Amino acid sequence: MSQTVRTRPEGSRNVLSEAYDTALLDLDGVVYAGGHAIAHAVESLGTARAGGMHLAYVTNNALRTPDAVAEHLTELGIPTGAADVITSAQAAARLVSEQVPAGARVLVIGGEGLRVALRERGLEPVDSADDGPVAVVQGYGGPDMAWGRFGEACYAIARGVPWFASNTDLTIPSARGIAPGNGAAVEVVRIATGAEPQVAGKPLPPMHRETILRTGAERPLVVGDRLDTDIEGAFNGEVDSLLVLTGVTDGAQLLAAPPEHRPTYVDADLRGMLTGQPEVTPAEGGFGCGGWTASARGQELVLDGEGDAMDGLRALCAAAWTEAGDGVCTLDGEKALARLGV
Repeated sequence: MSQTVRTRPEGSRNVLSEAYDTALLDLDGVVYAGGHAIAHAVESLGTARAGGMHLAYVTNNALRTPDAVAEHLTELGIPTGAADVITSAQAAARLVSEQVPAGARVLVIGGEGLRVALRERGLEPVDSADDGPVAVVQGYGGPDMAWGRFGEACYAIARGVPWFASNTDLTIPSARGIAPGNGAAVEVVRIATGAEPQVAGKPLPPMHRETILRTGAERPLVVGDRLDTDIEGAFNGEVDSLLVLTGVTDGAQLLAAPPEHRPTYVDADLRGMLTGQPEVTPAEGGFGCGGWTASARGQELVLDGEGDAMDGLRALCAAAWTEAGDGVCTLDGEKALARLGV
């Protein structure tokens, strides 16, 4: 796919929740962390919904069912129906169903979310490689998933059964910090078998297809906290994206983003959906946004001025991404980021 290389975050005169018909929101690190809502999420989403924006929740976490996710969101103060939740388990189940006979047995290495999604597609979940599965599907099974489950996957794969993975996120945010994600578990099976799974989740096309099929979005805005899943998924789907800094991505990672990881917009949290976005413009050998000017000098990214930290970060992105072109910026931005506190 050929796309113009983004060299700066875009501006928007219109409020984002009015410029786009549907927000495709990641959950972990965007709406909640662990069992608790992230600051400003409940109020921001309520305002966007009241203004007519359709909210859809798109998660690579295959553990919970859409019903369970919707119930959790509703308890947090975000009224949600199961139809508004799209999971990588659903995308994986559709991918499997297109390649195996109707009613076939599928070995599940994961949680209830995968089982429900497979049944929705008319497939029969099983627990053992000896149950005659015609496919293996692996998704996040929670921190207490037994080690023996990986063995069942390996036994089936060794017999020539095709292997599917809901997603390959190496980490997952939790209330206590960053924990191993399904991608780490997939690596265990990959190392043991030498096989490669077909992957359904973000940033790959099966997840984007599942999301559009289920939401009917015409002008979607992907909202996420991860460059390698949310933002790359938007890039692959050729739709706009908003990165929020409430999850795993920090300022240094953003400045070093390759083209497929550069978001359309950048903001601190979900309040960014309720505003326009300031323009980043050429200024004094660099780029200006708000009261800040950022430029590349020698081996450093330098920030001059004062004002809102997000404006400074947007200006730094423009300086870094322009310097990098279609590569990765290697200039030192540590001092500049320290001034902004990001």
